[in-house]
Amino acid sequence: MNKVFGFLAIFLYWRTILSASWRGAVALTDWRTFIRRVRGKSLVDAVFITNMRDPIDRDRYLGKWRPKCGHFNGPRYHLKGVIGRTRALDSVTGDLLTAHGRKQAKEQFVSAVEWAQKRGAQVILLAASTKRLFGDDGGSLKERFPDLVFTIGDNGTMSLLLRETVRAFDGAGLKPGSSQIAVIGPSGFLGSLMTGALLKRGYEVIGVSSNQANAKKAIRNFGIKVFQSFDLLGKVDAVVACTHSSAVRLTHENDNFIRNPNKKLLVIDVAEPANLTKDEYARCESVIVRQDAGNAYAPKLKYVLGAISYRMFRLTRGVTFGCFAEALSLASAIKRGNIQVKEADWFSVSSTNMEFVEKLFEEDGFTIPSPRCFGKSVKSFNLSIEERTKEQLGALSSRPYPSKF
Repeated sequence: MNKVFGFLAIFLYWRTILSASWRGAVALTDWRTFIRRVRGKSLVDAVFITNMRDPIDRDRYLGKWRPKCGHFNGPRYHLKGVIGRTRALDSVTGDLLTAHGRKQAKEQFVSAVEWAQKRGAQVILLAASTKRLFGDDGGSLKERFPDLVFTIGDNGTMSLLLRETVRAFDGAGLKPGSSQIAVIGPSGFLGSLMTGALLKRGYEVIGVSSNQANAKKAIRNFGIKVFQSFDLLGKVDAVVACTHSSAVRLTHENDNFIRNPNKKLLVIDVAEPANLTKDEYARCESVIVRQDAGNAYAPKLKYVLGAISYRMFRLTRGVTFGCFAEALSLASAIKRGNIQVKEADWFSVSSTNMEFVEKLFEEDGFTIPSPRCFGKSVKSFNLSIEERTKEQLGALSSRPYPSKF
């Protein structure tokens, strides 16, 4: 009977056991941190404080375990003498959509900052959905922790996103003046910057926003058309998804609805979690060219425990999120004695800040990664549809599309 209960316990808690084993293995193999500890030096240089993206992350990193302090160690990095550590909050994206969830996440975040400061961190990243937890300028955080550099990482992310988008558009043959681009979330920080950049390059841009106030803001700022649902959008050549809001999420149904006939739809997805989910993409991949966007690659960027760790993060070798790369580069610059890092406001996304981060990226070897879609290589940006696929689409042409999604 005891054996039965033992096997049952293992069955129920195997995810918890695996996640604990991974955290233990990472700690044991992180020899750089061990050497720093022996030498009495700071254990970390940059700490990326983030919520978990979704229940998949919670199951993968925690199982049924819940950290009493409200946060725990995630993947660890090292790059040219700089040590970065992910400190994940015991909150997922959906939790931060409620007043109670945001209050709890704030408490967890402050506790995580205190944890990071005690271990010598110089740079703190507000990652994922924590970026605006403390307002647009993070004033209360800066006042409480004046010796730390706080960043939302959007200067680095935007710089990388622009380069990836231009590469994809060029590969797809999308030219200014003859291509229509939809930006999902055109009034958000990344969305507004992307909208402005595309308009400046001469593309015809339309927006998608479920929030009426945000839609009016985008119309006022850019003079573009903004629609609150995909059924009103019409046909577009490409979509740049800058939000994961469920109200404006791409699906296999509305992807086909907004796609030009006899052409694939290009989707540049910078949202975390992804706007076009992996399951939905699997249902329409024959007519979609999708790219993960906003990530950075450096050949000398290493994960502690290598492939096991970056695969748990749903990334690939040498690749991390653009905001993580910015935090690492800011910490690297501080180690080199660059005082400008501490003088700048990294909650502000501007051409000056972007140019500064781009120079740091060059010094640290960060560039855009090879095109990937959910970690798999994007072989081509060609949007033409093969004859076989056209026949399959023709057979489905009589299927009605929903007026609303």
